[in-house]
Amino acid sequence: MSEEITANDMITDSEEQADEVNRLNEKFKKEERKLKNYHLFLIYLAAFLLVIWVLFFLIIGITHVPNGDMSPRMDAGDLVIFYRLDKTPQFGEVIVFEKDIDGSGKKQMLVARVIAVPGDTVAISAGNRPVINGNTLIEPDIFRETPKREDRITYPLHISTDEYFVLVDSREEGVDSRYFGTVKKDEILGTIITLLRRHKL
Repeated sequence: MSEEITANDMITDSEEQADEVNRLNEKFKKEERKLKNYHLFLIYLAAFLLVIWVLFFLIIGITHVPNGDMSPRMDAGDLVIFYRLDKTPQFGEVIVFEKDIDGSGKKQMLVARVIAVPGDTVAISAGNRPVINGNTLIEPDIFRETPKREDRITYPLHISTDEYFVLVDSREEGVDSRYFGTVKKDEILGTIITLLRRHKL
């Protein structure tokens, strides 16, 4: 017995095929949108990571204060954020730098305050106070004397181009330019812009 295909059957088959094509098209469009969104996510993620890398490896630096030489303003372990692009600090600014302080060839990361810039002349008075260009510094926030340590540095000391004379705030036992000489521009990592206190338990 032969089957008869009516016009209605053909129309029904065509509609089903059209519906299937539409479903496949919708599914394809959804997959395509997902793929585009995934690509956009990867692009945004890469851009975000690039910004973070540029910010924290080329512009901003974070480190900890290595010792108590800047006490009482900074304690060992406090976090400091410094601006890497500022390699020409001004008088009074606190810098992060690397210095071979004992001649071993191994540089240590240190923090200290700039008290003399290129062109200045540094001396230490008989009363153990810094003298810059013949003027004794008034330092109301420094609570200790500034011994000369004449066995290491000869005063008066003229500061050459691209060099800086730094002192720590804890002057009597701290290690600074009285001990290792001037800090060169290429040893400076940056100028401190903020301090994050380490909470003591």
